[in-house]
Amino acid sequence: MDEPIRSTRVFPAAALPRAIACTLVVLTLASPAVRAGDRVPVQARAGLDLATAAARIWSADAALVYLENDEPLDTHGAAERWGYLFYSPALEKSRGYSVRAGKIVVAEDLPLKLEAPPVQGEWIDSGTAYRLADEGPARRYCFEHDGRLKTMLLMRGAIQEDDPNQTTWMLVYNSPSMPALFVVLAATDGKVLRTWKG
Repeated sequence: MDEPIRSTRVFPAAALPRAIACTLVVLTLASPAVRAGDRVPVQARAGLDLATAAARIWSADAALVYLENDEPLDTHGAAERWGYLFYSPALEKSRGYSVRAGKIVVAEDLPLKLEAPPVQGEWIDSGTAYRLADEGPARRYCFEHDGRLKTMLLMRGAIQEDDPNQTTWMLVYNSPSMPALFVVLAATDGKVLRTWKG
């Protein structure tokens, strides 16, 4: 009986993480599509572990620097899909992952160089951030001007001028009759730090 043919191809150790990452992305994108009726809005943290695991395969020093809803938000601060952006100082590159229904549906490198500081410390989830913003100026804006929550994003350094190292949530509300309302919350406890229209 003939011996089974065995591959003698050897992958260099440095190539393995990239090979695993490519396999992960290909398998994820090739997975069956989730029917619209099966999609359930989730909080921002729901896809964080999966995105972080993929990012660490891409680069061991990858750190979360930004997250944002990739699909419309419901009235509880949940969305069917969230986007997570990671930055690797070693590679000097950024890579984003979009997660829906427990699967990575998009994974891509950013063509521009973005040296954003990593999100730090514990942070409240999007549902809590939404509730705390709604207890303040957002409720009146939505009630009086038919406002709707359009965007929620979490990042550090670019929004809060008084403390550039602070991680914050920013919620953006749109209205057909008024300029957009921006509400910035401390990501640790949800304290309203700043609001403006524009």
